[in-house]
Amino acid sequence: MSGPRSDVSDWWTTEIIDMAPGQIRMRGTPIEELIGAVSFPQMIWLMTRGDLPTPAQAAVFEAALVAAVELGPQAPSIAAARMAVTCGVGLNGAMASAVNMLDDVHGGAGEQAVEFYGWIDNGASVEAAIDRWQAERTKFIPGFGHRFHTPEDPRAPRLLALVTEAAAAGTVSGRFARIAMDVQQVLNARASKPVPMNIDGATAVIYAELGFAGPLARGLFCLSRSVGILAHAWEQMEQGGRNKGPVPPEYRWTYAGKNPIDDAE
Repeated sequence: MSGPRSDVSDWWTTEIIDMAPGQIRMRGTPIEELIGAVSFPQMIWLMTRGDLPTPAQAAVFEAALVAAVELGPQAPSIAAARMAVTCGVGLNGAMASAVNMLDDVHGGAGEQAVEFYGWIDNGASVEAAIDRWQAERTKFIPGFGHRFHTPEDPRAPRLLALVTEAAAAGTVSGRFARIAMDVQQVLNARASKPVPMNIDGATAVIYAELGFAGPLARGLFCLSRSVGILAHAWEQMEQGGRNKGPVPPEYRWTYAGKNPIDDAE
């Protein structure tokens, strides 16, 4: 078919969904065959990858999604959601406000860790990869270090244990887990105190083991953390409160500008 109608129809092309009156197919499978037959993690995999994972792959994938759900209201994104609710914003707006904060510094380390592990997987030594990252990017190695969970982030060992089990069963290769543990060892040897693997480093191991691209690791983190964001936004709605800022009103910021009184003297 050619002409104006095909020009419009071909403006967007997708392999994700085919739809007609009374028909919805996701990646070629009728939606009624997916409903009640696949889990939400399996559906995420299908939509982003184009096929369904094996049950063993889905189990490891789901573990990573579960582990990254929550980090408390001190996390900037969750605090933003709660503040937004007290300003009268609905759940969808509060969630959008929070997810929009999940960028390079707060939420992007998983994507960066997948990239960093890839350098080592492609032949760079751990020491050389660390030196390159610190020279080209920042002194912080993505996926390692935590300002609160020291000397160990409790989520990381559990996820690595699951990867080890999956590698023994042949579900994943295990090579990215070995890379991450080698990085941990070098960082600890270089630092004066432990540099724990954090949730980003551990989930990046799983996403790399399962073949997810780095940018998808960030998107998957946003999906996970959205659950915690939703829970906190809803809790704040139930608690009430109006125009709550980041600190109680009796606390004031530090003013470091000019003081007219000083000028008068």
